[in-house]
Amino acid sequence: MAAVTAGSGAGSGAAGSPEATGGGTGGGGWRRPHGPLQRYYGPSTAEAAEAAPDPTDINGPHFDPEVFMTKVRSECPLGQLLAREAALGREIRALDSDMQTLLYENYNKFISATDTIRKMKVDFRHMEAEMDDLAANMAAISASSARVSAALQDRHRRGAQLAGVQALLRKLQALVEVPGRLRRWAGTEPARALRCHARARAVLRHYRHLPSFRAIEDESHAIMAELAQRLRTRLREETLDPKELTECVEMLLQLEEPAEELSEEFLSQAGARLEAELAALEAELPAADSSGTATTPPPPASDILDFVDRGSSAFVGTLCQLAGSYRALFGEDTGRLEPFAATLATRYFALLERRLALERGLGDTSLLVRALDRFHRRLRALLELLPAGADAAAALVARAARERVDRYLRALQTFFLGCLGDVRQALAAPRPPGKEGPGLPDLLATLAASVLGQLKAVLAYVQLFTARDVAFASLPFFKGEFCVTAVREGLVVAFVRWLCRTARGFADGPAERGAPAAPPALLLLLARLCLDYENSTISYILTLTDEQFPPQDSGPAVTPGPALCAEARAAAQRLLDHYVQVQGAAVAQMLRKSVETRDWLGTVEPRNVRAVMKRVVEDITAIDVQVGQLFEEGVRRAQSSDSSRRAFSVYSSSRAPGRYAPSYTPSAPMDTHLLSNIQKLFSERIDIFSPVEFNKVSVLTGIIKISLKTLLECVRLRTLGRFGLQQVQVDGHYLQLYLWRFASDERVVQGLLDEVAASAAHRCLDPVPMEHSVVELICERG
Repeated sequence: MAAVTAGSGAGSGAAGSPEATGGGTGGGGWRRPHGPLQRYYGPSTAEAAEAAPDPTDINGPHFDPEVFMTKVRSECPLGQLLAREAALGREIRALDSDMQTLLYENYNKFISATDTIRKMKVDFRHMEAEMDDLAANMAAISASSARVSAALQDRHRRGAQLAGVQALLRKLQALVEVPGRLRRWAGTEPARALRCHARARAVLRHYRHLPSFRAIEDESHAIMAELAQRLRTRLREETLDPKELTECVEMLLQLEEPAEELSEEFLSQAGARLEAELAALEAELPAADSSGTATTPPPPASDILDFVDRGSSAFVGTLCQLAGSYRALFGEDTGRLEPFAATLATRYFALLERRLALERGLGDTSLLVRALDRFHRRLRALLELLPAGADAAAALVARAARERVDRYLRALQTFFLGCLGDVRQALAAPRPPGKEGPGLPDLLATLAASVLGQLKAVLAYVQLFTARDVAFASLPFFKGEFCVTAVREGLVVAFVRWLCRTARGFADGPAERGAPAAPPALLLLLARLCLDYENSTISYILTLTDEQFPPQDSGPAVTPGPALCAEARAAAQRLLDHYVQVQGAAVAQMLRKSVETRDWLGTVEPRNVRAVMKRVVEDITAIDVQVGQLFEEGVRRAQSSDSSRRAFSVYSSSRAPGRYAPSYTPSAPMDTHLLSNIQKLFSERIDIFSPVEFNKVSVLTGIIKISLKTLLECVRLRTLGRFGLQQVQVDGHYLQLYLWRFASDERVVQGLLDEVAASAAHRCLDPVPMEHSVVELICERG
């Protein structure tokens, strides 16, 4: 039975079952590796979780010997049971051998661990004893600390009582020493004496019912009365600066002196000092002329910036300091301060106005702007205390800016007149042979560029008044009225209008202007200048001005650009019309003299064209070249094919409808005057002095009309003989050959020459015309 029991511990499940052992007998018997160690440490957690509870598993935790033995006896034969017994015996011996080896190898470690545990137990018992002793000591210390704390609190309470007694003794000692200290400090350190008296005054008043305290108080009051008397004496001294004056009044107020009297004395002393500052500023200005004669004052000793700096630092700074001190001393009661400061500020503004009036030249505008900016900045501190003077200060700055703009306008006018003088000098200068002077286009370009450049420079200078870093630029005047009224209207628009009036004045006649007549070339040049202003320059100037000085939407009304352009065009039209009249009058004068000085009854048969007619053609040609330099060609009416070869008849008129007839000679005698009048009924009326257009053809047509009309009127007043009529015929044909090319319509030239010929025939005693072939021959030879 013992063999069966020993053999039953080897099999379980698949490995230890009787079926598994049967297959391992042939190899020396079944033996599970590491069986003793596995049994000692037990199966792993994973294996225990995976294996189902089996009471026949000898290595499992649920092993049951009775169930195992019952199963083996019922299932295994006797031979297998004996083999299993032998295998279990071998396994038991091997396990015993392994246990002995393990014990021998770890014997020293077991002995050392045992000794260590024994020592740790001894040390732990010692530590427990020491902890008990420490707890007892801590309890003793706590008791001692409580006793010490109680002793300290008692000592602190007694120390506080002692300190209170000592402080009271010190206060009493200080009160006793108050009169001595006041007497010692009243002469040298009055402020310290006042502080000492202020600290002791309340205590002395509280205990004044005690005789000793009342004596101290009376003595202190006497010393303070003497100090107040000395301070009042010092207050009347003229050498006090604002700080000393403020300190003196402040100490008197602390001594409970009447505030009403002190405010009067404060303003009196402050006024004397400020009057001295104003007198120093006035000494830098020239004395006013009481006789009323207009004399030029000498230039100031210093520039406007230095004057404003001295006024700001001396007068304005002192006034601000005194006004601030007055408010600090006497509160918000400014009933006396405001009139006092307003009177002095008005005087200062008047002095600054006088100094600004000395800036007669343009000088450095940036210097003036800096001076006004500094004046305005320094004055803002005073205006915060006394806002009543803000309007006067702003008005002063605005007047100075407006006056500078007016001076710039006069400077622009002077500059333009100087440029006109240079142009007139260039036009009148003699030209050496072979050397030509500047042409009209060059003179016009130089004049226009110079004037425009000067105007832009002036706008740049004036823009300094509205720069962002200038304090007074934020005033309402400089945001609206200055930009529109002063700059745009008062400077730019006023200058353009003045320029147009000045240019137009050259066409109004020398009698009205009190000056010699302008040369025709100058009239032509100014007409072109005004026309350019109307076309582009005015628009450019106004746009530039509005960009640099933007007007406000709600500001005053401005002059529209088209209105200025209309004025410029009217001036150009008047100048060009006057140019035509002047040049036409010059040519007409030659024709008039040639007609009036000739004996038309006793003249000989014509053989040549008169020299005056050649001179007329030369002058018209020169005028054509002159006008062509500045004005466009213009539009001509289509010319007829025989314009230069048309016969000049003393009986025909170009005003008749249809083509020009080569000649007209009546078949029967008839009244030529009647024929002329009949032809005028069907002819187109020629307006001699009609306004000309802005082109060369129109200008030349106007001059030719004036010249030929004058020739016509002169011929009507003369009586001619046969050869006189023939001379008029030759001269008229010569003019017709050359003048038609300058006119806008050749019929105008031909019509006037036909009227001249008809008038000559009507005034002729023997109206026998020259043959046309002879006339052409003479004109070609001439």
